[in-house]
Amino acid sequence: MTIEQVRAQLRNVPNFPKEGIQFKDITTVLKNSEMLKWLKDEIVSLYRDKGITKVVGLESRGFILGPAIAMELGAGFVPERKPGKLPAECISVAYNKEYGTDRMEIHKDALNAEDVVLIHDDLLATGGTAAGAVKLVRQLGVKKYMLIALSNWMNWEVERFLTRT
Repeated sequence: MTIEQVRAQLRNVPNFPKEGIQFKDITTVLKNSEMLKWLKDEIVSLYRDKGITKVVGLESRGFILGPAIAMELGAGFVPERKPGKLPAECISVAYNKEYGTDRMEIHKDALNAEDVVLIHDDLLATGGTAAGAVKLVRQLGVKKYMLIALSNWMNWEVERFLTRT
């Protein structure tokens, strides 16, 4: 399997969720078991020796591969969600995205200063969601974190960025 084969399966959906947005649809890749396994294995290979203790998955597509990545890394999985979706006490942050603003939350007891965190999402468009996720992780005292997005809006590559070690 190659990244070119994966790219060939991705779908661009014009004007979704609103006029002028080019939605990057990964479901065409996710339905292929070989591609799904390849993506998970590639991410795990990048982070296997980084001491990851928690994988933070961003709502909602970060929930698809996030738990599988966490299990392979021997780490726990922590969801970051939209307001009102988590049952215990949370902290929240507002962030900008390509078509407006939004908020996300994380449980107050989900992470601590000793955790080494991999923040996982499927897409980096403007970076607003990623920046919001980093703010929440840092508010919980985490000193070492990494972020991976399966694609960015231009070239659909496995991409690592915003790493703080």
